[in-house]
Amino acid sequence: MAAQISKKKKFVADGVFKAELNEFLTRELAEDGYSGVEVRVTPIRTEIIILATRTQNVLGEKGRRIRELTSVVQKRFGFPEGTVEHGPQKQLITSSTFLSVVWQKKWQHEVICAIAQCESLRYKLIGGLAVRRACYGVLRFIMESGAKGCEVVVSGKLRGQRAKSMKFVDGLMIHSGETN
Repeated sequence: MAAQISKKKKFVADGVFKAELNEFLTRELAEDGYSGVEVRVTPIRTEIIILATRTQNVLGEKGRRIRELTSVVQKRFGFPEGTVEHGPQKQLITSSTFLSVVWQKKWQHEVICAIAQCESLRYKLIGGLAVRRACYGVLRFIMESGAKGCEVVVSGKLRGQRAKSMKFVDGLMIHSGETN
């Protein structure tokens, strides 16, 4: 017999699950262009869809990395043994309690996703690329992919000892007070 849980506690538990899962995947998949996770709960199964720009890196060599992530998620969140699978989204499974870690081949709006572009910029700066060159490269990449406008703001100790902020703008950006 399943224990009854109030709706408030269920919403809180679902939110904590998603937040903890997102935080774990952010740490694990930062260099692979991780930009979010979708959790779909159905009566048959729970699907976890990882949104990343470099899906081959998320999968790993012969699917090793996704299997490791799947087992960690299974152990941490208490899914029964043998009920966790991973694979393409169109896989059909019939099981009562089931967690499915699903990966997507290509995310359509990966270029416009701010989180993915921020991680890209971060790795360019860590790699030693000049701040202006890295920011203009990201800005150009976003604009070439069809965005109407973009603004990149970088702040902190950029070149010297003193912290400052740099803004890079391209295209149409509507601000407060503009009449057009």
